[in-house]
Amino acid sequence: MKVGLVLGAGGIQGGAWLTGGLDALAEQTGWDPAEADFVVGTSAGSMIGALCASGIPPWFMVAHSRGEVFDGVVDARGGPAADADRAAGARFELVRTWPPIGPGSWRLALRTLANPGRYTPATVATGWIPRGIFSTESLRDTIRRVVPDGWSSHPNLRIVACDYETGRRVAFGRDGSPEADLADAVAASCAIPGIYHPMTIDGRRYIDGGIYSASNLDLLRDDGLDLVICLNPTSTLHPLRAINPRDAFNIAFQRASGRRLGNEAKKLRAAGVEVVLIQPLHDDLHAMGPNLMSTRNRNQVIEVARRTVAEQLAEPRNRELLADLPQGDPRVIRRPEGAPAEWPDWRTLRPGGVGSD
Repeated sequence: MKVGLVLGAGGIQGGAWLTGGLDALAEQTGWDPAEADFVVGTSAGSMIGALCASGIPPWFMVAHSRGEVFDGVVDARGGPAADADRAAGARFELVRTWPPIGPGSWRLALRTLANPGRYTPATVATGWIPRGIFSTESLRDTIRRVVPDGWSSHPNLRIVACDYETGRRVAFGRDGSPEADLADAVAASCAIPGIYHPMTIDGRRYIDGGIYSASNLDLLRDDGLDLVICLNPTSTLHPLRAINPRDAFNIAFQRASGRRLGNEAKKLRAAGVEVVLIQPLHDDLHAMGPNLMSTRNRNQVIEVARRTVAEQLAEPRNRELLADLPQGDPRVIRRPEGAPAEWPDWRTLRPGGVGSD
């Protein structure tokens, strides 16, 4: 059985939701998400997907976010794993460059102005938004603690970003795409326009892959898979209905994300691929709040997601589709071959305390 795993965009809160959701998926099915034949990550999903595919299991992400410290566990560079950022690099540090003036990408702005019908509304707006002012260095540092340089050991990890001049989708790690270090590709995929400074790779600037699609599920249409599992933080099975001006953007974004996700799923199903879609429920939306870039409440979001995702996995149709997942050991910590770190077996790990982060 060939399985694909797709992790969608969702900001800081969406990354927390994905962390809890992946932990529930591993716990409820006994399947190791790192064993997926293909992994596609966009924005927040690129960060969580890259960590998981490169050897960090969801349970460890959950424990690390809580502030737990495991004695003797070091990262791929030999430093204490406890020193890694507890929010997966979600820090806002100003980039050292000239302040942004005018549209962030004149070329993209003019392209979309000439033919707006060819682009998504998000892409049309992106060119005109001033360039982001926050550095992606903390995001890159999080990835480098697992993969110091080069690409992941996972053979089919795809990290989705958008070209800042053309608006076209680029799946780093896919044949024919530009070569990039994993840390740079994830930073590009997370570079939300107007917030993060665009990431330059091989002379071209890239921004958040969610500008093209929050899910990018259709990237796996032609890869001969039997099943694709998609966790998408920005669509929902319980849409907001309250009439509140501050919720207007979220409602519009969720609906657009949901429509795009549904269309992408139809393409896969038409190609004979079964699809399991996991999305936030009402309790998830309440925990995440209206600001997906908020750093508050991450651990509550994780815990709520562990429960609500488990509920969705237990639904009869999903349970039937997931019944044939290959069984593994989702609690094993894997290290890329040749990395300097030597992780203990998970059965010997005991919390050595709670960090101060």
